[in-house]
Amino acid sequence: VCYLERHVPLHERIAFYTVADVAVVTATRDGMNLVPYEYVVCRQGPPGWAEPGHKPQSMLVVSEFVGCSPSLSGAIRVNPWSIDAVSDAMFSAIRTSPEHRSLRHDKHWRYVSEHTVGFWAASYVQDLARSTKQHVAMKCYGLGLGLDTFRLVALDANFKKLEDSATMAAYRSSQRRLLLLDYDGTLIPHRNISAAPPETVLTVLEALTADTCNEVWVISGRSQQELGGWFEGVPGVGLAAEHGFFIRPPWRSRWYSRFPLADHTWQAMVLPILKQYCECTDGSHIEVKASALVWHYGDADPDFGNWQAKELLDHLEDVLSNKPIEVISGNTIVEAKPQGISKGSLVELICKRDPLVTGELPPSMPGSTNAPAAATPDSAAAVSATSSLDGLAPGSGAAAVAAHSLGMAGPAGGQQWQAAN
Repeated sequence: VCYLERHVPLHERIAFYTVADVAVVTATRDGMNLVPYEYVVCRQGPPGWAEPGHKPQSMLVVSEFVGCSPSLSGAIRVNPWSIDAVSDAMFSAIRTSPEHRSLRHDKHWRYVSEHTVGFWAASYVQDLARSTKQHVAMKCYGLGLGLDTFRLVALDANFKKLEDSATMAAYRSSQRRLLLLDYDGTLIPHRNISAAPPETVLTVLEALTADTCNEVWVISGRSQQELGGWFEGVPGVGLAAEHGFFIRPPWRSRWYSRFPLADHTWQAMVLPILKQYCECTDGSHIEVKASALVWHYGDADPDFGNWQAKELLDHLEDVLSNKPIEVISGNTIVEAKPQGISKGSLVELICKRDPLVTGELPPSMPGSTNAPAAATPDSAAAVSATSSLDGLAPGSGAAAVAAHSLGMAGPAGGQQWQAAN
């Protein structure tokens, strides 16, 4: 063994690569290590240098922590921290037959020769051009100052921003209004200390539901127990829990399930997996819902949490590939839930007046007749007051909340609703 504790110039490295039967790269942490690529090129040699009929051969033993190891499918990947694994891999590489060495070299040479610097540069430029193709036709809106920059959002040219004056005029002139409100991030800020709604939110909702022209829904991913307890004093608001799996129509006290025959046996497969990742990720926890299982990692180390979340997402998608279950990645969460359960599908039922989400007002409640009424001063003031709630942008009204959280916008016509890009 000759250990060279000095700088090795390029011409000397080329000589070593050319004569080496096996190249071993056991870095414990590395980015894009070019040594394996350089070794393959040197073993291939310049055109015409080898004797007729000679087939180039090479063998690679690379660390699984090296960035280039996934692209070298013919290499022997090892854990560099395991001495036995490295020694076994080196012995296997030396004992590999010439035919297999030649096949592995050909595979690596094709990849190295095709994926040159010019290839990657052209690929990056092509991706950049494709991602900015529609930017000329898009409109940019300012969102105010961030931590160290001025925030902008680019939207489709057909997007129509809801102005306060237009929103209030449409609200006062309409005879039927559908207000769809998200909970986290709209009625309360994300990562709030207390998840319960403040008294100002309940007061605004009470004023909105007191107007018989209004139909108000709060749609959330939280459980029915939480929403039912928080909004118990506002019976006029419709509640949708767990992304619409459970619903409580306005002026009703009973909860209904949109999927009463749903199969929940898949949770027995997923829960042990989530517990394993929870034990390995400090600061994470599991939320068990009636319809879904959620792994939260908001309090874990950001880098390690994102790494674990990506690995968990791939793991669950592989385990549940034959089940009618979808696995989604959200804001510091990974959630597994039955297919077809979403806020968007619930909004479609509400807009279509599906029997599951409709119901006549009790005779004792005000406005049990079908006669249209004008907007009450209290409800109009409540729409204006929503702009001061935590989690809303300044100047946003209740109609803007519906557009912000669910992608819906209500024109002045009152009964017609259109999707906004």
